[in-house]
Amino acid sequence: MQLNVRPLPIADVKLIMTSRMADARGYFCEAYVRSDFAAHGLDHDFMQDNESSSDRVGTVRGLHYQKPPFAQAKLVRVLRGKIIDVVVDIRPSSPSFGKHLSVELSATGGEQLFVPRGFAHGFCTLEPNTAVLYKVDAAYSPTHDHGINWADPGLAIKWPVAPEDAILSDKDRKLPMLRDLSPVFD
Repeated sequence: MQLNVRPLPIADVKLIMTSRMADARGYFCEAYVRSDFAAHGLDHDFMQDNESSSDRVGTVRGLHYQKPPFAQAKLVRVLRGKIIDVVVDIRPSSPSFGKHLSVELSATGGEQLFVPRGFAHGFCTLEPNTAVLYKVDAAYSPTHDHGINWADPGLAIKWPVAPEDAILSDKDRKLPMLRDLSPVFD
């Protein structure tokens, strides 16, 4: 597999492209080969795949994270449609603490985003009927599941949807602002 790993402006977050072989039927790609990822310093024991489907444009999921010892690294890709994927550094000792970055991921582009532990993660759908798949390296734990309000003005994230038009879960609507959280990651 040919793997292109590109660093992004916040350390440890990576944009990953895998090669696709196309013909009259469509394409084939090896989206994840552990040894290839490990050769690029991304050696994680992914243990669970999560998939979400969002029917409408402007659906926001996030910004989510799990507290240690169930903190998760994620490998995110879009199976159908397109998203703006957002990560926020919530590691207090990091020089980029409280900063975010946004990346467009699409099924046609085939990009993947590696999100390390210590980041809140979320996305907004840009196309109807969008499906997102992400691998995680720790099991889901309801008691360790937390998040930051997606519209936190202190983060200044430029989402592609106005707050009044966003489609959110009740849980995500009620998440606290970053300034109101106790430090989680060292």
